[in-house]
Amino acid sequence: MRRRTLSRLTTAACAFALLAGIAPAATADGAHDGGSHDDRGAGHNRAYKSIGYFTQWGVYGRDFQVKDLDTSGAAARLTHINYAFGNVSPEGKCFTGNVPGEADAWADYARPLDAAGSVDGVADTDTQALAGNFNQLRELKAKHPGLKVMISLGGWSWSTHFSDAARTAASRKALVSSCIDLYIKGNLPVDGVRGGDGAAAGLFDGIDIDWEWPGSAGDTDTVYRPEDKKNFTALVHEFRTQLDSYAKAQKSPANRKTHKKHYELSAFVPTAPAKIDAGFDVRRIMRDFDFVNLQGYDFHVSGETTTAQQSALYAKGDFSVDQTVRDWIRRGAPARKLVVGMPFYGQGWTGVTGGGDGLGQPATAPAPATYAAGYEDYKALKKLADSGQYTVHRDTRNGHAWLFDGTTLWTYDDPQVLRAKTSYIRDRGLGGAMFWSLDGDTDDGELMSAVDRGLNRR
Repeated sequence: MRRRTLSRLTTAACAFALLAGIAPAATADGAHDGGSHDDRGAGHNRAYKSIGYFTQWGVYGRDFQVKDLDTSGAAARLTHINYAFGNVSPEGKCFTGNVPGEADAWADYARPLDAAGSVDGVADTDTQALAGNFNQLRELKAKHPGLKVMISLGGWSWSTHFSDAARTAASRKALVSSCIDLYIKGNLPVDGVRGGDGAAAGLFDGIDIDWEWPGSAGDTDTVYRPEDKKNFTALVHEFRTQLDSYAKAQKSPANRKTHKKHYELSAFVPTAPAKIDAGFDVRRIMRDFDFVNLQGYDFHVSGETTTAQQSALYAKGDFSVDQTVRDWIRRGAPARKLVVGMPFYGQGWTGVTGGGDGLGQPATAPAPATYAAGYEDYKALKKLADSGQYTVHRDTRNGHAWLFDGTTLWTYDDPQVLRAKTSYIRDRGLGGAMFWSLDGDTDDGELMSAVDRGLNRR
């Protein structure tokens, strides 16, 4: 595994840590109110956000390329792509390079694509400053006006140094400045003919903070402190301040009618009330965020010894989408700024005993799977469901589904479950839907199509 983020959470050790607080799998009056900047450009002018994570490492073993977002129809249905992930160095700066397990400039902007693999059908040259995923995302935006691309910072594996970087006003200012320089200004490190000042300028439309988690435990090497909560609040405000300042500086002084670009700011946030309270001053941070993406999956994971739902819409006395939404609203988050996370994968167990439909029964191990035990893409689970070897079970009242063959169980979301969730989003005036991750969908974008129809009543 190139990184420990195939599902945001892939090991049994992380799974048991999750039980204590639900870590995700592989996250002042008058301040800026991002809700006033909720509109999209031509081609993506929809009432709801539709946000998908594109994984940097997916271009390798999974062979999921940016072009696939176009050919599957996903790009036409998305409002935002979150590029996963950007990393923070021990010195508290955004950085990239070719450092195994820490940064992959080759995938980001150095790897050449041939004509067949390119969004625009033109092969990369050996002299252009921008290639790789970044150039393909730029081509995708050109083909789909209004589509926005956000750089997601951190994730389960790369949140290691957030706490250190957020400790002081000076360190926060330095971190934010470095992230804006690298991603918003597009000043990439020189890598042969690639990179250089402004090489990726205009690609990213904002920053998504995936610090997992301020104030509570995340990955084994991730630092956390009690003061993370106030420091996170200050860090969010520093991002908002510097992004707005940079946007203002780009507006032409010669033309007062020049539209000032708004750089969006978002975050991936947890479902567990203990984690919310430990790290998130909800009322304050929501003034600076345009929206937040709620953890809507990994409520239970394959490292546990009993099978359970991982992404139910409702679950009395347990974690659920509805519980997460209510907990954030209760703490002061505006409903319109809450985007519901949805899994394009399933959690699975094998050695299930106890009979019945398999749910809530003992299991001996995570189920065998393509990339990581206990974690499987929707496109593979769909084939299992269609094979006749598994029975599809549904709890229509509580909004979740699972597959069971008498020994192995997979809990997952299919189009029927997603229709229920999109109805929930509409009924409660929420901000939209987010997906981890786009490479889990079928080649024809079955899940994306279901969400698009559900949100936009197509």
